[in-house]
Amino acid sequence: MTVTRFAPSPTGNLHIGNIRTALHNWMLAKKAGGRFLLRIDDTDAARSREEYVTGIRADLTWLGLEPDGEERQSARLAIYQDAFERLRAAGRVYRCYESAQELDLKRKVLLGRGLPPIYDRAGLALSEAQHAQFAAAGVAPHWRFKLDHAEPIEWADGVRGAQHFEPSQLSDPVVRRADGSWLYMLPSVIDDIEMGVTDVLRGEDHVSNTASQIQMFTALECAPPRFAHEALLVGSEGKLSKRLGSLGCDAFRERGIEPQALVALLSRLGTSQPIEPIADRGALIAGFDLATFGRAPARFDELELERLNHAIVHQLPFAEVADRMPEGIDEAAWLAVRPNLEKVADAADWWRIVTGPVHLPAFSDDDRAYLAEAGRLLAWGDDPWRGWTAALKDATGRKGKPLFLPLRLALTGMDHGPEMAALLPIIGERTARERLERAAAG
Repeated sequence: MTVTRFAPSPTGNLHIGNIRTALHNWMLAKKAGGRFLLRIDDTDAARSREEYVTGIRADLTWLGLEPDGEERQSARLAIYQDAFERLRAAGRVYRCYESAQELDLKRKVLLGRGLPPIYDRAGLALSEAQHAQFAAAGVAPHWRFKLDHAEPIEWADGVRGAQHFEPSQLSDPVVRRADGSWLYMLPSVIDDIEMGVTDVLRGEDHVSNTASQIQMFTALECAPPRFAHEALLVGSEGKLSKRLGSLGCDAFRERGIEPQALVALLSRLGTSQPIEPIADRGALIAGFDLATFGRAPARFDELELERLNHAIVHQLPFAEVADRMPEGIDEAAWLAVRPNLEKVADAADWWRIVTGPVHLPAFSDDDRAYLAEAGRLLAWGDDPWRGWTAALKDATGRKGKPLFLPLRLALTGMDHGPEMAALLPIIGERTARERLERAAAG
């Protein structure tokens, strides 16, 4: 069974890049009839906050990306410790003592010599006596995973194709801090093993992490999952944007963006498939294919999202919006105003046309006489607008705009809006007559 996971850190709200990663992992799992898991990476106790955990769950629910299971790293520390001890016994992790400043100086020296800033493995050269001296001085070690330089790293990436890394060109990654807390790299591998993750789909900024983690899987005597790394999002201007890091579900909700529109855009952003206002998730899932993903940065355009949103709103059935409608709006009213909406919330503005009061413009004497005649000829039936306007055309000789516009203005106070054939029955006969009389009276 295909098992994917989304693994956010609860140190902030989800942003558009996180949302895209979650969506693609959900789609990858659903297309294969598999499972999509949520893993809360909360090992950083100082920065993790429970309100962000709650927010992550709420955002996934709003997007319709309900996980099939959830794990929290803070509840799995014993599992990490056990795996760490096995790696320690096998000589695959080792102690180091450099400060951040010392490491930074080493990197600068190497770069100044035109060399890659790779860690020099100084920790491996320390004797037990030197370790004892650090311990006596109260200096605790941090731990690095020892990459096997004799084992080339290769994998078939689901987006980038064949990948090859020489481990000697990578720094041994730090996996545990001096205070005993965990960094991302090793717990993520242990979780993928323990949770049965078969496919890891994430951003291309993790490619070098994947190279190191593949050896961690091997060291723990487990086969690595399939990896795929998609291009990162850029702003509409074509470059990385700080704004993308602040765009989250709250911002989209406040702007009236429907989750279906966001899903329609992000599901195909960065692929060769056309971006269309498709509200049917089944259709989007059926077309999801890593082979369509490109290597170029995926450009996120907020104007394109707005256009998609308009089109999606025009497809939404009443059942999906009923709990957001003003009191009194039923399905017929929703279908009447829906073609004129840019956002679902705009329905309230159009509903005020029905409930009133409406502000009437000044009418000419001819139009007031016409509206008086219209009031006399108004006959209510199954399709009052078409029968009424046909009678008015025969009686007055008016047609086109002179026939229809004064009626719309008298009934709604506006020169545009929903189709009157759908709107008039909702306004109702009594209110329509009252408005016509008021308009005719001037």
